[in-house]
Amino acid sequence: MSTTRWIPIHTGKGRSVGRAIEKVIDYVKNPDKTDSGRLITSYECDSRTADAEFLLSKREYLQNTGRERGKDDVIAYHLRQSFVPGEITASEANRLGYELAMRFTKGKHAFIVCTHTDKHHIHNHIIINSTSLDCTRKFRDFKGSARAMKRLNDTICAENGYSIVEHPKRKGKTYDSWLGDQKKPSFREQIRVAIDTALEKKPKTYAELLEMLRQAGYEIRETGQPAIRAKDQKRFVRMDTLGDEYSEEVLKAVIAGVRKHQKGRKDAAEISLLIDVQAKLAEGKSFGYANWASRYNISQMARALAYLKEHGLMRYEDLRKRTEEATKRFGSLSEKIRAAEQRMEEIKDLKTQIINYARTREVYEAYRKAGYSKKFYREHEADILLHKAAKKRFDELGIKKPPTVKSLSAEYAELLAEKKKAYGEYREARDEMKELLLVKANIDTIMGKDGKAHDEPQKKKPNRQ
Repeated sequence: MSTTRWIPIHTGKGRSVGRAIEKVIDYVKNPDKTDSGRLITSYECDSRTADAEFLLSKREYLQNTGRERGKDDVIAYHLRQSFVPGEITASEANRLGYELAMRFTKGKHAFIVCTHTDKHHIHNHIIINSTSLDCTRKFRDFKGSARAMKRLNDTICAENGYSIVEHPKRKGKTYDSWLGDQKKPSFREQIRVAIDTALEKKPKTYAELLEMLRQAGYEIRETGQPAIRAKDQKRFVRMDTLGDEYSEEVLKAVIAGVRKHQKGRKDAAEISLLIDVQAKLAEGKSFGYANWASRYNISQMARALAYLKEHGLMRYEDLRKRTEEATKRFGSLSEKIRAAEQRMEEIKDLKTQIINYARTREVYEAYRKAGYSKKFYREHEADILLHKAAKKRFDELGIKKPPTVKSLSAEYAELLAEKKKAYGEYREARDEMKELLLVKANIDTIMGKDGKAHDEPQKKKPNRQ
């Protein structure tokens, strides 16, 4: 479940365009909030020099169009995307933020996505350049753009299996007040996600894992059986009661690399699904069924039962394994496509650096001949910064002679063709996984395996004479 806020950025009083961009980007890139910069991604710009690139695009826009709006001009857009505590990991939140910005801008505007973990809720700060990539137009904040953004955010959350606000209100609310009206995940679920997130950072020892949890705001009790408690939680929870995957022994094995961690895994005893589910559905004739049915969608349960019959999933263990296999297959295909996309992004970045280097070479040579004049630097700051950034990027990659743009374009086209070909299988795997996850979630609900207490059928009281 997430909410969004759409904020146009103006220069403000006493600030230049460059200073306004620099200030907001410096804030969202804060290494203390973004896991030392590991939770920062960008599109068509280098996160290290995004402010200079945004500024340069605006100067090119002015040269191309001759249009200048003045102080009321929107120089960028700041999108805040907040998630409910415990529902998502930081890396996943960053991915959803990137997808949201990409789909909203249709890939026509550069942007930077910074995921902050300093609050009790994970949230994204997305800065979108108002100037298009070709520097010929600007994004104009149309009527209802904030609502369109929220709808797109809901769609992306639903597509990725996260909850959404079913009945949003017209008037805006702060995130904390909105969160207070929603049903928060349990402390146990929040702790599981916190451990999952810490394990993603690859701690070297079990003690280091516990220290990560302490830094995330959790209190650890190591006497006897290890126990953990969230900030607002009254009692400690033994870690071995969170599920098989969260005991001290298993976590140490995961850290040592001898076992793979299964996120959110809880104990699940084998059951005869068809018999037990049908028995639960038959409770419709009982006295307490009306109260139970008002909380759960019985039609979904009926569809889940039909799915079990159609696919011969006669035991809970069969359903669990099939769901894990589908999730693993989807993850493998996603990783394959993600690797291709990562290389494509690297190619685009390298092409940008090569072009920037060639385009700003004469300016930098003139700057050097001018004796690195401060006046010359102020007049050509954006070009000089881009040139330095390109040269630094070449040094980081160990490139003495950059490849040609033509060869990079050919590699990019080949990767794009492979990616499009893989998408057919990817969509099929995604649909199978989503269907299995939905069925399993419904089965877990009706069988009481979701950790929620279900109402027992009420016995009719005897009449008093």
